[in-house]
Formats: sequence, structure tokens, C-alpha cells
Amino acid sequence: MTKEAKIKAFDPNGPALQDANVFGLPFTCDEADIVLVPVPWEVTTSYGGGTAQGPAAILEASRQVDLHHPEFPDLWKAGVAMEEIPEELVDRSDELKDEAAFVIDFLETGGDEGREAEVQRIRKHIDQASEELNDHVEERVGARLDQGKRVGLVGGDHSTPLGFFRAQAKRHDQFGILHLDAHLDLRKAYEGFTHSHASILYNALALPQVAKVVSVGIRDFCLEEQQVVDREQGRVQVFHDAELQAQRFAGDTWQAQCDRIIAALPDKVHVTFDIDGLDPTLCPNTGTPVPGGLSFPQATFLLSRLAASGRKVIGFDLVEVSPGEDEWDGNVGARLLWHLCGVLWKAG
Repeated sequence: MTKEAKIKAFDPNGPALQDANVFGLPFTCDEADIVLVPVPWEVTTSYGGGTAQGPAAILEASRQVDLHHPEFPDLWKAGVAMEEIPEELVDRSDELKDEAAFVIDFLETGGDEGREAEVQRIRKHIDQASEELNDHVEERVGARLDQGKRVGLVGGDHSTPLGFFRAQAKRHDQFGILHLDAHLDLRKAYEGFTHSHASILYNALALPQVAKVVSVGIRDFCLEEQQVVDREQGRVQVFHDAELQAQRFAGDTWQAQCDRIIAALPDKVHVTFDIDGLDPTLCPNTGTPVPGGLSFPQATFLLSRLAASGRKVIGFDLVEVSPGEDEWDGNVGARLLWHLCGVLWKAG
């Protein structure tokens, strides 16, 4: 059956079949305009865990999302499909996470000098495996981009989109990153891991094609990260959550703030969205929740404002969704993912 025939036969008002693709849609990745690449990986998580199960939780919850989006009413007809979740990555992540836990415990307890060589061996092993993951992601994403697809990545922890950034860098002379997060993620080799989840934007800055990083909702960072911001001399612009809140208390509007955020971005934009950028009541099981943050409507308004700004959204990633013992985090992640797909479809 062709895509056109599937659109005619599909009932967007009906219940989703449990074996359907993401959002209950009937399209294959070859048919869909938007392809989602799941990367179930969380090797270097340093506090909470479970993000490797994020793609599966979002996929399951997505089948409960009603398809009529008021801003993007025909989005479902464009076609959204998720690649099969690679279970071998889940297994590999679990294996390496146990090794990384030894290093983290070594650091947090002061460590036995006699085991320093073992720690260094494990770090090297994990860095190599993480680089292999980056190559894998770059290859998967790049293949879809070369097919003319619009691509979103679903993590996993926040280390996972580096290969995506590299794929973008090979296809665009320059682009910006709109970074929504509680954390700056500008640490160099956090806990000794070059590809830590806390180092993703530091690693992104190594790409000369990344012209600007605009970070929004930040409320937890260290001096080392502030020094990176200062050293980059405007290449990284931070909109701290406390400052945004204080401005609104004084009468500023969220629309005006969004316009200032978007004005700081270049013409081409990749959106990297760590779910902990939201108020933690919306993502209580994420790895490193921090009080404060964006409400769901604030986040979607900013994304919609970006789509309406004339800028080209070249891709997105949604990371750090950890399902916990109920469906809440997956539910919020799935609904945010649907909005991100709409933004990519409208502005991509």
C-alpha cells in the first residue's frame, strides 16, 4: 500500500493499535517525512538512571496522543516513524554503565591509589565505546538526512546527539543550537569521561560549524562551565532560569523573552531538549532534576515561536526521559516529541 493509500485508509480519530509505529501511525521510515532515531544509551549517568528506557517509554506513551494538533493539524499526514529500537545498544549500555559506576564510586569515595590504573583502563574503554556510538549515530542520522528525511533523535542520556551534531556539521556550513536544559553541560570530560552526558555542549563547541549555542532554563552549573561561557566570548549565550523568572516578576512577558532568545540564534537551528529543562513535576524520574524550569506551555510556545520566526529547524533531539515506575514521564515526553515533530515539519 502506498503512503497516499495509507493516508486515505487511516482513521486519525480511532484508537492506536499496540503494534503500530510511533503515535499509532501506519507509516514506515521510508514513507515518513520525519524519521525518529532512538538511541537507548546512558553509560555515564552520574545520579539517577533509566534514560536508556526513554525511547521505549515514549514510543509506548505516544500511542495515547491524539493526533489533531491545533497548530499542526495535518502533521500526521506528513508521516512520522521511529526506527526500531536497537536492543543491542541497551545491552551494551547496561554493561558499560556498570563499569562507569566503578569509576564514579572511586571518585566519590576518595579511591584507593592502588586501583588508579584500573580506573584509567575503564575510562579509556568507555571513551572508545562512546566514540563508536557517536560514529553509529552519525551514520544512522546521516543516511536518513541523505534520503531527504527530517530527523529527530530520541535518547538516552544527553551524550547521545553528538553524532547527530557531526552529521549536521558535514551538511551545513554553520548552524546554531537551541539548548533547553537545567544544566549547561559544558564540563570537560566530566568524571574523566570524554563523552559524558555533562559534556555534550562542550563537545559540540569543538565543531567549527556550530556558530552559536543558546542555552535556556539553566539553573545548575559550575565555575568551570561559566569559564567556558566567558572564553567563548558570545558564542555561548545563556538565559538563566532565575533571571528569566525575575524579569517576568518585574512585568516582562514570556513572548518578549522568547523573541530575545530566538534573536540570538542564526538562520539554521538544531534544537537539543533535555527533559530536565522542564519543571521537575513534569519529569520527576529524570536523572538530575532541579527545581524551577519551564512549564510545558512555556516550552511549546518557545518552540512554536521559533518555527514562526523564519529560521530553518534542521533537526532536534529529546533526551533524558526516564520512565520510572509509572507512565508520567513517558507521557510528557511523547507529547513534547509530537510538538517537536510539528516544529520540524513546519520549519524544517
